[in-house]
Amino acid sequence: MRIEHFGYQVADPAAVARWYIEHFGFVIKRSADAPVPVRFLADCSGQVMLEIYNNPKVPVPDYASMDPLTLHIAFVCEDVPATVKQCVDAGATIVSDPEKLDNGDELAMLRDPWGLCIQMAKRGTSML
Repeated sequence: MRIEHFGYQVADPAAVARWYIEHFGFVIKRSADAPVPVRFLADCSGQVMLEIYNNPKVPVPDYASMDPLTLHIAFVCEDVPATVKQCVDAGATIVSDPEKLDNGDELAMLRDPWGLCIQMAKRGTSML
């Protein structure tokens, strides 16, 4: 088994998709506006996708009120401080500044412009 995608119910899938395409280099693998707006976005590996959609059957969660330890997306990052600055310049907000842990990991937590929590991770020892 392997992961195909993670899905997020959002208010404006097209806008969220544009942000991740522009600032994270994702590409659209599938896009539709009916029966519900949806964008499947692949990362640079082409092996994992985010599904960004709006289905009127369920409410959009209040991601901004969720503790980042409850839900976040982690991205492999070579330069955490520079990437954090780029994200903030693009409308993200800092939850926790870059921090280097005893195991060599360097981590920072942010929220994208819609409140989804994103983590930048440079691992001391790669796990993937």
